[in-house]
Amino acid sequence: MDSLARFVVFAVLTGVLTVGVHIYLYRRLFADTSENRMWRRVGMGAMTLLGTLLVLSFSVTRFLPMDFTFAVATGVWLWMGTSLYLLFALGFIGGARSLTRRLARTKATAALPASPVGAVELAPVPAVNVERRRFLARASAGGAALAAGGLSSYGMWNAFHPPVVNEVAVRLPGLPRALDGYTIVHLSDIHVGPIIQRRFMDELVARCNALHPDLVAITGDLVDGKVPSLGPAVAALRELRTRDGTYFVTGNHEYYWDAHSWAGALEGMGVQVLRNRHVRIGDAADSFDLVGVDDWAARNMGPGRGYDLEAALAGRQPDRASVLLAHQPANWREAAQAGMGLQLSGHTHGGQFFPFTLAVSAIWEHDAGHYEENGKHLYVSQGTGFWGPPLRVGSGPEIVKVTLLA
Repeated sequence: MDSLARFVVFAVLTGVLTVGVHIYLYRRLFADTSENRMWRRVGMGAMTLLGTLLVLSFSVTRFLPMDFTFAVATGVWLWMGTSLYLLFALGFIGGARSLTRRLARTKATAALPASPVGAVELAPVPAVNVERRRFLARASAGGAALAAGGLSSYGMWNAFHPPVVNEVAVRLPGLPRALDGYTIVHLSDIHVGPIIQRRFMDELVARCNALHPDLVAITGDLVDGKVPSLGPAVAALRELRTRDGTYFVTGNHEYYWDAHSWAGALEGMGVQVLRNRHVRIGDAADSFDLVGVDDWAARNMGPGRGYDLEAALAGRQPDRASVLLAHQPANWREAAQAGMGLQLSGHTHGGQFFPFTLAVSAIWEHDAGHYEENGKHLYVSQGTGFWGPPLRVGSGPEIVKVTLLA
């Protein structure tokens, strides 16, 4: 009941906000720019349709998980990002115009001759120039549309562009000298679905293989769909070439699409799924522990599910070098105290696109990149794909090459 109540509150708040934004955009882009009834009707219809689809999109994709529905919703979410940029651009241009008018009034007032003592002088009220106001409204709308369109186009290009490779070297406590220079390619939040498909995955696998990794780690949110529809695209992972294999832990999105079925499917593709357990990487003489836990949020999804670090560490020698795979960068300090020398995570997307980059940075203490405390390390990936709006502005997709140092 609590989760239902939270969903209802979230839906109402976002619905009211969305309606308000679309009313504002209608006024600034259509009502203020023309007296033409047809133009205004088109604008009202477009804003009503887009606003309604945006309000419904998140709940519809959750309860009607069809590929077509999800593909349409992705287009609607693109509009969400574009509408935000329109809102910011219109606000910026409007603020600049207001500041210019105030400066002009101040300058004109300063230039007026001083009035005699006791005289009362009424300032003339300027006539409203309707044509000038309409011209400025059109110029503002056009400028905002160009700015928002340009930023959204860049964000789309960045989202669909092959991820960049970011490299980080980590001195792992307890790592045997023989494993100095061991490389892990870290992928996270690929979100294979109706938009990200086999072509993207083939390119991703080729880029990973070019790095010649010893091991590939995928820290959750691999898919947004079920095995029958997305299995052929995810099967590109069979082509990964590593010395010690490919390992996977669940993210929150796997639980939306039957995590148990996906675990079995991935095992069939040669990907080892670590569900609250650990494995030894290397040989008997020189090795480290690779530990994997289920997603932190899955703790609330029923008994026997979710993050269980204690179970994952059962039977492990505490003094051995260790790398923890966990979807969310939660519980890092506790994991470090339990002996985890390095934690690889994702989930945040680094905010994915402005202004959510600022929001995520405020919400998450460790939102993206490399962190170190007391010789223990955390790397939070910005994500390899995208979710929701196909936009990447201020937080690009990445493949992370981690080199372990003794």
